[in-house]
Amino acid sequence: MKENDPHYRERVYAIVRDIPRGRVMTYGQLAIILGEGYTARTVGFVMHGADTDNVPWQRVINSQGKCSTGKLTIPVNLQQTLLEAEGVEFNAAGKCDLPHYQWFPDGLDPDEGEQATLFG
Repeated sequence: MKENDPHYRERVYAIVRDIPRGRVMTYGQLAIILGEGYTARTVGFVMHGADTDNVPWQRVINSQGKCSTGKLTIPVNLQQTLLEAEGVEFNAAGKCDLPHYQWFPDGLDPDEGEQATLFG
């Protein structure tokens, strides 16, 4: 299983480490950037095993702008709490303004021309 390959995991973690404080990426966005062999689900699987001291796991959310870990963490809603501490705001339904907070690595911003097809 590729997800168990440390190089497979490290490719995910390398991008996640670059996400600036107060910004987020989605599981699917990471999968698209990483290419063949990665899906939103496998990125989620990899993130579940992240070293929380070295990978800002909280900055990866779902495509709806919501945290997917609310019921999986102790304390409950830890991911949202960590993101709020970084300045990410969530509405009463637990959704952030994804177009405002979503981060794209250099050269992969959909507003920068050709790369838009990756995300649009």
